[in-house]
Amino acid sequence: MTSRTEKPTPHIGTLNEKPLHAALKQYIAEEGDRFEIRVDRFVVDILRGSQIIEIQTGGTSALRRKLAALLERYVVRLVIPLAARKDIVRVDAAGAVIGTRRSPRRLGVLDAFVELASLREILADPNFSIEVVLIHEHELRRPRAPRGRWQKGWEVGERRLVEVLDRISFDHPGDFLAAVPAALPEPFTTADLAGAIGRPRRTAQAIAYCLREIGAIIAVDRTRQGIRYQRNYGAST
Repeated sequence: MTSRTEKPTPHIGTLNEKPLHAALKQYIAEEGDRFEIRVDRFVVDILRGSQIIEIQTGGTSALRRKLAALLERYVVRLVIPLAARKDIVRVDAAGAVIGTRRSPRRLGVLDAFVELASLREILADPNFSIEVVLIHEHELRRPRAPRGRWQKGWEVGERRLVEVLDRISFDHPGDFLAAVPAALPEPFTTADLAGAIGRPRRTAQAIAYCLREIGAIIAVDRTRQGIRYQRNYGAST
């Protein structure tokens, strides 16, 4: 692939870079990587040879146009961190820790599909790959600045990386079939899938939507229970 890059612009995207994003970038970095590089009209997180790596700690829909434009000429990898373990750390106005508790919410790789559904137009692009990074994070909460009688409480200050727990790659359509348990009989509905994976139906619908877009599953018919799907093993490579 041809590429056109300019010199590093270290102050673009770094002055206001959040701690979690910066820590993940450092963790993923390899020798020879270039950071905060302008590629065409965009600034990318990491340029590794001819590959662009983008780390998204928020919603993926904000990256849709950027990724689509870059994929016209480059190989792109999207890194999505999910908090498999989260500690909520309360700090006072000076930053001193005053309390810590474990969040009951634990995200897993299947939860990434809710975000991936917004990238449906590019999921099947052969130059696009995804890496889900399961992490242990600290979510710092600070006293909210008082603006009125009823606006007291806490607000999220920042997220900090404690540990990387696992890394799961989706490099081709067949990798996505891992989201469908092998024991799930065919054909299946999203309700069947939700029961098999122990997730809300909304998550199962996002999984089915993504897998159908990339051809990993095929809709075979529709019943009163909804659309029924079967695996497309021809998409395994």
